[in-house]
Order: sequence, then C-alpha cells, then structure tokens
Amino acid sequence: MLDNLESDYDCSKAGDDLHQLKQELAALRGQGTGDSETQERLNRLENQISFIMNKCDIHH
Repeated sequence: MLDNLESDYDCSKAGDDLHQLKQELAALRGQGTGDSETQERLNRLENQISFIMNKCDIHH
C-alpha cells in the first residue's frame, strides 16, 4: 500500500505502483478474512488503484 497519494502524483510511476497495489489486493482477498481491519485495507487499496487510474487516465 502506498503511504500517501496526492493530486501531484507522478504518473510515470503508475505502472509499477498499480502492479504492486493489484498484487497486494489479490493477496489480501485470497486470505479471505472478513474483519473490519482487513475490509479497511481492501477499501484503501481499491481507492488507491482507482485514484491512480483516474489521475493518469488509464483504462482497463
């Protein structure tokens, strides 16, 4: 998980950051625990992925 994403995010890092975030998200989902802390981490990862994709105009 990235520490801090702000409006001045450098899109040249998007490829590596998205790869890392998506791996973390997949691993966390694979654990299958449903506690609130895990759900918060899932939400944060999903939000970070969405932010980068929107900021850097990346489409699936």
